[in-house]
Amino acid sequence: MTKMKSLHMMGAAGLSMALVLAGCSSTKTAETSPAAASPAASQAAAATKAPEPAKSGEKVTINFWNPFSGNDGPFMKKIVDNYNKSQDKYTVKMTIQPNADYYKLLDTAIATKKGVPDVAIMHLDQTPTYIAKDLLQPVDAIAKAVGVEKSNFPPSTVEYSTKDNNWYSIPLDIHPLVMYYNKDLFKAAGIAAPPTNRQEFVEDAKKLTDASKGIWGAAMPTFWIQNFLFPTILFQNGGDFLDDKGNIAYNSPAGVEAVTFMRSLTEMKVSPPTVAADGDFNLFQQGKSAMHFNGPWSKDAFDKAKINYGVAPVPQLGTVKQAVFAGSHNFVIPKSTTDAAILAGVGDFLKFVNTNSIDWAESGQAVASKVVRDSSAFQAMTQQQTEVAKEFDYVKFAPKVLNWGPISDSIWSELANALQGKKDPKAALDDAAAKSTAAMKK
Repeated sequence: MTKMKSLHMMGAAGLSMALVLAGCSSTKTAETSPAAASPAASQAAAATKAPEPAKSGEKVTINFWNPFSGNDGPFMKKIVDNYNKSQDKYTVKMTIQPNADYYKLLDTAIATKKGVPDVAIMHLDQTPTYIAKDLLQPVDAIAKAVGVEKSNFPPSTVEYSTKDNNWYSIPLDIHPLVMYYNKDLFKAAGIAAPPTNRQEFVEDAKKLTDASKGIWGAAMPTFWIQNFLFPTILFQNGGDFLDDKGNIAYNSPAGVEAVTFMRSLTEMKVSPPTVAADGDFNLFQQGKSAMHFNGPWSKDAFDKAKINYGVAPVPQLGTVKQAVFAGSHNFVIPKSTTDAAILAGVGDFLKFVNTNSIDWAESGQAVASKVVRDSSAFQAMTQQQTEVAKEFDYVKFAPKVLNWGPISDSIWSELANALQGKKDPKAALDDAAAKSTAAMKK
């Protein structure tokens, strides 16, 4: 999504049930399991046995939800359309729900047992909560039945959504923070390649800043995309959100150093003293900022703006190691999906995506499937996608805890205070940590 807003920051009111129902298919699906089987037994069987194929002549409708309400929606639609054309046993009906309200709508559908999707996209850091609530079913049997192997995906994604040796989600992509840079401004400043570490980044930012033309070396975001940038530098400094005992730890010296460094860019006058929400994005899009941090979803917007840009892994801005914060879109199957024919269709669709997600890569994303990443078609995508994939070996995700969104909410407002100079970095992080600790106890 262009300028994708974190789902952890959702504050919009939930939509009405009418909208939930309007987004669901009324197409007749295959008959359900025999009435003699109890609901509990049916669910257990679906989770442990390979799904049966659809009967000859039947066309089963698979209801698929996703939150791709931005520029990435058409790319997923192309995959779905291609799948539907590729065979005549199943029809995948895709429903795009508003990104900001996605989990509220999903929760409402599950709670009311009305319009629950058969398969859905879920952000990886949401899976621990849904697994703990027993709302998802393991995908092991379905994946095995259609030949989708765990080894085809980065281990970090598989491990994250595995609990008690059960695997609960099949990754579509990994979307880490990346660095966009303006090639024209780099050339004018005599810089041949993007920076790879803090020293190079600062030196380049100084060379690229031209106050007379209103051009900044790197507009440091105050709000969003800090949800990705602060964790990245925190990790690069050897820090983490939580310590080994599960306690809040981002207000450590590693965290304070990260915030202090980011704030120092304004003091060096290579970044504006304050940056409004999306201000850093707009400055880069207007050619007024030479380096910009964002996610792979920004590609479409920058393409349309006709910027001569390049993409590179985030430099090691921290002091200890290379690391980058990332999210990941994953396919999950609600536990309420028990019809054997529908499950077989879900499996067939996931098998198709596993080897045909190159269209998703066209959106700028680096797909999770190794089969696709190793293909000549993906390797030819040298502008962005292959650069994004370079970060897969050292990505880090949000902590694998329940309800991380509410726990982390306080970080971003306090971080904004520190980056605007309204609070000392240590004081801001301490205040945020106190709120996060309180949220963990609820």
